[in-house]
Amino acid sequence: MVYFVASNSIKMLQVANIIAEKERFVQGLKKRNIEGVEALLDEVIALDSERKKTQQELDSNLAEANSIAKQIGALMKEGKRDEAEQVKSRTAELKALNKELGEKLNQTQESLKQALYNIPNIPHESVPAGKSDEDNVEIERYGELPKLGDHAQPHWDLIKKYDIIDFELGIKITGAGFPVYKGKGARLQRALVNFFLDEASNAGYSEVQPPIVVNEASGYGTGQLPDKEGQMYHITAENMYLIPTAEVPITNLYRDVILSEDNLPVKNVGFTPCFRREAGSWGAHVRGLNRLHQFDKVEIVQVRKPEESYEALEEMCKHVAGILKKLDLPFRVLRLCGGDLGFTSVLTFDFEVYSAAQDKWLEVSSVSNFETYQANRLKLRYKDGNKKSVLLHTLNGSALALPRIMAAILENNQSEEGIHIPEALVPYTGFKVIS
Repeated sequence: MVYFVASNSIKMLQVANIIAEKERFVQGLKKRNIEGVEALLDEVIALDSERKKTQQELDSNLAEANSIAKQIGALMKEGKRDEAEQVKSRTAELKALNKELGEKLNQTQESLKQALYNIPNIPHESVPAGKSDEDNVEIERYGELPKLGDHAQPHWDLIKKYDIIDFELGIKITGAGFPVYKGKGARLQRALVNFFLDEASNAGYSEVQPPIVVNEASGYGTGQLPDKEGQMYHITAENMYLIPTAEVPITNLYRDVILSEDNLPVKNVGFTPCFRREAGSWGAHVRGLNRLHQFDKVEIVQVRKPEESYEALEEMCKHVAGILKKLDLPFRVLRLCGGDLGFTSVLTFDFEVYSAAQDKWLEVSSVSNFETYQANRLKLRYKDGNKKSVLLHTLNGSALALPRIMAAILENNQSEEGIHIPEALVPYTGFKVIS
C-alpha cells in the first residue's frame, strides 16, 4: 500500500527559509495546535536581524582596525611617530567596542539557537488536522482479530501463570516499570531481538551496537532536548542521558559529517535497551508490559538524499508491516495528526497490534521522516554533483519495540495447552509452546 503522496517540502528550521516562507511555517505550526505561532517566528526573525546587524558592525570595525594598523605602519616608516600615536588611540577605542560587540553577538546567537530549539518541525501537507491520538487516521488494517473465548487472560496474568516475567522482582531490584524476564520469557525476548535484527540485515541494514548513554550535544542533535528533557533519565554528575531510543546514538554517528555521495544511502539497525522516566498514568492501559520505564527495542535509521526520503519512508513502513505479518499479528497503520505528531517529525505512521485479551490496539512502532530538521541541527550533509553542500534527510522507525509485541503474542496465542510461539520465531526460541 502507498501510505502518502510526496509533495514539495520545506528545508526545516533554517532562518532564511522561515523569513522567505513565513506564512507557510505559520500554517504548518498551527496544525500542531501551538499557540502564539507568529510570535515564535517573529522572535526568530528579530534575533536573526539583530545578529546580522551586530555582525556587520563588528565586521566594519574589524576592517577599520585593520586599515588603521596599516596606516600606523606606514606612519612609523615615514618617521611620523606622533601622528602614529594619535591614530593608536582610535585602535584602543575599537578594541573595547569590538569586545562588547563580540559578547553581544555571542549572546544573540545563543538566544537565536534556543529559540529555534523550541520550535517543532513543520508537518507534511498530508498530516491531518487534530488535537490528540483520537484524531489520528487509520489507513490500513491487516489480519483477522483472534477470538479467544470467555476464559482468555491478559498478559499480566499469563506471565504469572507460566512464571516468565516477574514485576515484583523488578520492583525489589529497581522500582516499578523494570521487569525481570525469566526462563522461556527471557528466551522469547532474546528470540524477538534476534529475529528483528536478522530481518533488518536481510533488508540491507548494517548493524551497529551504540552506547546507551549520550551527551547533551547528542540529545540536542536529534531533538530530544530540550523537548523531552523531563522524560529522560539524566546522569547529573557527568551531564549525560540514558537513551529513550536507539535513534539518538545511531543518528548522532553522523553529527558534523559531510558524507560522500558514494556512502549514501545510510541504513543502520541497532538493538538497545531504552529508558523513559514518564511511564504514563494509572489504569489497565498501562498495566503489565503496556508501558515501562526500561524496555528493549530494535531501531532502523536511514540517511537519504532529500529527493529519496519519501521512497525510503514507504520502504521502512513496508518493512515493519512485513515483520508483523510474519509474526501473524493483526495490525493497523495510523497516519498521525498534527496534535499527536512528534516534535521533530514531518510525517509519522504508527503501527498498532491487536491485543485480544485486552480488546485494544497497542502501538509497537512509529516510522517517521524528519526531512532536514535533525540534519540541520547535526550539520549532516553531502556534496552534490555541483560540489555544493546539501543537508540530508533523516528517518527512523521501531522494528520493533518488544514489550507490546510480547504482550500481543502471549495474549493472542494462548490456549489450553499453553502459549503457542509464532512459527517464524521457533528457530530462535528452540521451543513451540510455553506451558
